[in-house]
Amino acid sequence: MSAAPLAVVLVSGGLDSMVAAGRAREAGFDILALSVDYNQRHQVELAAARRIARALEAKRHVVLPLDLSAFGGSALTAEIEVPKGGVGDDIPVTYVPARNTIFLSLALGWAEAAGARDLFIGVNALDYSGYPDCRPEFIAAFEGLAELATKAGVEGEPFRIHAPLQHMTKADIAREAARLGLDAGMSWSCYDPAPGGMHCGLCDSCRLRSKGFEEAGLPDPTIYAARP
Repeated sequence: MSAAPLAVVLVSGGLDSMVAAGRAREAGFDILALSVDYNQRHQVELAAARRIARALEAKRHVVLPLDLSAFGGSALTAEIEVPKGGVGDDIPVTYVPARNTIFLSLALGWAEAAGARDLFIGVNALDYSGYPDCRPEFIAAFEGLAELATKAGVEGEPFRIHAPLQHMTKADIAREAARLGLDAGMSWSCYDPAPGGMHCGLCDSCRLRSKGFEEAGLPDPTIYAARP
């Protein structure tokens, strides 16, 4: 019996990355889970990432330290207040400069080293905060870059970047977690954790999470300090 193919899956600890990892497992991949400790304000998400990696029986889980607070430029990596007024139309200050480009580059490096040719990322371009590195154009461009930038790609072994949640709403994603049999309570979404291990309830990520469960008609396992 041949071994299952490998896929490097970016597992942040959030609901989206959990569902993307679940889809990778469902597709028959052995999971190499990659989480990045970028000194984010919401470090608690890394504990969620560990829970998710264990639950999905990842073949290996790497939590890679890469302190992006040295650059700053985001409310997640600097002393900038996390917005709590609701999801707007502009790119918010919680955008971390080039984060998904950095993370996919790290995942690509591990994939090439491990002999994997598939990468999974839980980006979403419908119910999201407007980050430019969540768009389909970005994913397609990075896939082209991976072919140009790697020994494997140059030798005719292209990489596939899977973004299975790309065109799903948060409600769709909540339903997909339930369909995959994943406990959404394992995941963490809040950008500005409240005391006592609660989601703040008012940041963009909390609002989108709550909206998703409500629109899906599913119970929300999240404990919020304030109702979104």
